[in-house]
Amino acid sequence: MNFDAETKANILVEALPYIQEYYGQTVVIKYGGNAMINEQLKDAVIHDIVLLSLVGVKVVVVHGGGPEISDMLKKIGKESKFVKGLRYTDRETMDIVQMVLCGKVNKDLVTLLSKAGGKGVGLGGMDGGLFKAKRLTDEEGTDFGYVGDIVDVNPQTVIDTLSKGYIPVVSTVAEGIDADTNYNINADTAAAKLAIALGAKKLILLTDVRGLLRDAKDEETLIHKLKVSEVPALIKEGVISGGMIPKVDCCVEAVRKGVERANIQDGRVPHSILIELLSKVGVGTMFN
Repeated sequence: MNFDAETKANILVEALPYIQEYYGQTVVIKYGGNAMINEQLKDAVIHDIVLLSLVGVKVVVVHGGGPEISDMLKKIGKESKFVKGLRYTDRETMDIVQMVLCGKVNKDLVTLLSKAGGKGVGLGGMDGGLFKAKRLTDEEGTDFGYVGDIVDVNPQTVIDTLSKGYIPVVSTVAEGIDADTNYNINADTAAAKLAIALGAKKLILLTDVRGLLRDAKDEETLIHKLKVSEVPALIKEGVISGGMIPKVDCCVEAVRKGVERANIQDGRVPHSILIELLSKVGVGTMFN
């Protein structure tokens, strides 16, 4: 698609009030799914983040790395195991999780931001006591292994990094407070908890679906906006079900605890971050 100079200028003018709205504000982006694997989508996300940072938005990236963890486990001959949608994390798997998330994935993202003209700083959830967690349990007493439930967030390291003009890139491993171990943390949960602690204006969860659909089999039934008070009824109706429930729960918790808006949106759409933040079109489902 080719635009003439005047059309390009009009697009920039349209973005101006949104840039003004988000200037100096904090936006937390959970980066995962297909957008981390597809090179074209990865490039678009990285450039979106750098552009936002350069126009004065305080962007914090919280990343997962499921496919990379699975690949490394496969290389050492270990099968990936999931329990209720979460990766079962035994001691050996925890070592791999920490190595892959805090090492390879985190530093690769920092490098990509640098190549795109940004200034990224990699942080593990253990750095500066950022995330502290205890072993995750549920009502049925399910054993998830070394999967953690965040009980405390100390965002000072992230705040200090932002104050110096850098883009914090946060891996989702937490320091254990109930045992001498670190814990694997769900990235959606970590992003929501950090957004709350930072008093962020916006939380964005990138995923591999358009957003919340009224009919899961029909992408044209996207719910564009939703008040958190409407969520319980939609869960009861079965509109929100399965793997979408924990993502919605993260958005609801964030909004109820001070984040102005939270989005579940399609990371498969190139530049979906810019479309959501700097245009009147928007993407995905917005909770407020």
